[in-house]
Amino acid sequence: MTTRTRIWIAIAGVLALAVTAVVYIGLSGTRGQAASATSVVTLDGQRLLFRSTADGEAGRVATVATSDPGGARSVSALSCARVYAASGTGICLRAEGGLSTYQLVVLDKQLSVTREIPLVGLPNRARVSADGKRFGWTVFVTGDSYNGGRFSTRAGVLDSTSDLLEGTLEDFTVTVDGKPYQAADLNFWGVTFTSQQNRFYATMSTGTHRYLVEGDLAARTVRTLRDNVECPSLSPDEKRIAYKAAIDGDPAKGWRVSVLDLATGAITPLAETRSVDDQPAWLDAQTIGYAIPRGGGHSDVWSVPSDGTGAPRLLIPEAESPSAL
Repeated sequence: MTTRTRIWIAIAGVLALAVTAVVYIGLSGTRGQAASATSVVTLDGQRLLFRSTADGEAGRVATVATSDPGGARSVSALSCARVYAASGTGICLRAEGGLSTYQLVVLDKQLSVTREIPLVGLPNRARVSADGKRFGWTVFVTGDSYNGGRFSTRAGVLDSTSDLLEGTLEDFTVTVDGKPYQAADLNFWGVTFTSQQNRFYATMSTGTHRYLVEGDLAARTVRTLRDNVECPSLSPDEKRIAYKAAIDGDPAKGWRVSVLDLATGAITPLAETRSVDDQPAWLDAQTIGYAIPRGGGHSDVWSVPSDGTGAPRLLIPEAESPSAL
């Protein structure tokens, strides 16, 4: 067995575990638990949005006050596998008519559904641009011939201003290290948007590499910027990217949440030393949020300073998929 084959087997194992977690999450909200009281939840105010993992409300979209994230929460009737929001607009990846099919739904400020798009695959990541007009998602899929039936990832983008819908970034023209590149094993995940309408960042894997790529929706191109950058999240000032970095370049060893300075290339490992298998979220210009699973379908949202100082802080118990409204 070659080294490359061993690495892909390890990655596939990690993906399979993640998919199991997603399916478990979907089931956890439908076990006949006594649901907690439904509250009015909107995408307004100084609040943090998240997906609850608490018994009785697992999977439901909820918010807490930014000033008291561990305090009383407002819990909606809407259930999602992943959720994110910005500028009064949200994205929800959810089961459609059971656990065999899924859909992306666009939400307005009152959490009403304004658009539904079928998804082929199991929901994994979700993002909204800062202006609330572009939506990115990642799903797990099977059936890619190069991958021997193991799980792969697929990322898509919706631009509500132009009604552009890209179901997969795998059709884009790819440049690796400044040279045209084609391969059957391209995978994309973890989209994050800039303030420029057509520009985005994401992760692209091929062979043993997991590149940070910069994309252009209008030109339908992506180009590699740096290796070993997964699940990027662009800072509010667009100068830094928070991401998860495979320890020693090996995903089987886990991931260290880190921040990349786009101008200098400097990397700052953050104070969280546990493995973070999540797309970090900027809760403000100095704070990174992320979920840490506890097993049994339960997770907590933690936060850490973006400059590498301080220590991890439990922010929202029984929560995941955080975003700052």
